[in-house]
Amino acid sequence: MPLTLCVLLWAHPGQDDALTAYEDTVLALLPDHGSRLVSRVRRTAGGDDDPLEVQVIDLPSREALAAYMADPRRTALEASREAAIARTRVLEVTAR
Repeated sequence: MPLTLCVLLWAHPGQDDALTAYEDTVLALLPDHGSRLVSRVRRTAGGDDDPLEVQVIDLPSREALAAYMADPRRTALEASREAAIARTRVLEVTAR
C-alpha cells in the first residue's frame, strides 16, 4: 500500500548546511527504492523551535521505507546525520 510521509527536520545549532548536505545525499537514494521526493522546502524565517526543512516523500510501501532506512549507503552516513540533525519528526499524511 502506498505511503506518503511528511518529514520535519531540525538542525543542531550552526549545522544548517550540514543538514542540507546530508539530506541531499540520502534523498538521492529514494528512486532506488521506488520512491520519490514530492516536495522539499527550507524555512527562511522563524526560530530554532521551527523545523529547518520539511519534506514530502511518496513511497510504494512500508517495505520500501524499511529498505530505504536500512540501505547501507544511508546507514554509513549515520555519524554525519547525528552531527547535523538535532531532531526529526515523521508524519504519515495524505493529499487532499
